[in-house]
Amino acid sequence: MQLGMIGLGRMGGNIVRRLMKNGHTAVVYDKDAKAVTALAGEGAVGGSSLEDFVKKLDKPRHIWVMLPAGRITETTIDALSKLLEPGDTIIDGGNTFWQDDVRRGQALKRQGLFYIDVGTSGGVWGIDRGYCMMIGGEKEVVDRLDPIFATLAPGIGDIPRTPGRDGRDPRIEQGYIHAGPVGAGHFVKMIHNGIEYGLMQAYAEGFDILKNANIEALPEAHRFDFNLPDIAEVWRRGSVIPSWLLDLTASALAKSGELKEYSGFVEDSGEGRWTVNAAIDEAVPAEVLTAALFARFRSRQEHTFAEKILSAMRAGFGGHKEPDQHPDPKRQDAPDIVK
Repeated sequence: MQLGMIGLGRMGGNIVRRLMKNGHTAVVYDKDAKAVTALAGEGAVGGSSLEDFVKKLDKPRHIWVMLPAGRITETTIDALSKLLEPGDTIIDGGNTFWQDDVRRGQALKRQGLFYIDVGTSGGVWGIDRGYCMMIGGEKEVVDRLDPIFATLAPGIGDIPRTPGRDGRDPRIEQGYIHAGPVGAGHFVKMIHNGIEYGLMQAYAEGFDILKNANIEALPEAHRFDFNLPDIAEVWRRGSVIPSWLLDLTASALAKSGELKEYSGFVEDSGEGRWTVNAAIDEAVPAEVLTAALFARFRSRQEHTFAEKILSAMRAGFGGHKEPDQHPDPKRQDAPDIVK
């Protein structure tokens, strides 16, 4: 099957490579001409412009847009829609906000164009591992594109089958799902990434506690000098908390136990905020996911205005003064109430 791909970054390019490796054909375009040339050298057909790209696609056209969420995706799809014909399909595989999908899908439908949103998980490893996909859109179009999704999906692999799933949609066990109408795919992916924030934060905090288990503030008999790379590795094998995230943590610690090459400045790509907003809209308590998001905000600052407010209140009600020199928290004794 032929697919057009706009955006040849780390994921877009590898999606094309995985498809071509399995017998599909691709027409590609990116504002970076070098990226187009590189994939053309691997067997794809390159487009020199958006107009040239569209002309080289067979009808009905199926075009996957793999660009950062926001303005660049919006403007690209808008420009693309003016070049397409009724019956063509636009697929957004980036991390778009699901409400933008709903709006966009309605607008494109009035032009006779189909719109599919695909929440895509797999990162840079997807070319080999495959991509878990959460898909939103009309059933007719999703079914038509099934050869593409089936090729990109990881497949059942060596994961044991879940008892009681007989007679259910077999695509689920292959690693992709038609989650519902337009917007549903990115909604499910949004929650997936919100959960990811919480899992990552739990691992991060756990390893931080292990790392600080030998600080001088602790009684000498209560100090432990743990080997974090070995603990990460042993947890991967038979414990109840293994995951790909733990695999990645173990790999990073094995290379550098102190992780000195990282500053600890952690960005968020949007899905965590959208997940918390969805929880607010639905009045669903989401303490862990919210705290994980705020922890990322905290990682970007030295001291916040909120902490200044705390100091001011402590001074006001108890006469607590800030120290002239900030002591090392790892050398401070814990309050007796904590001990």
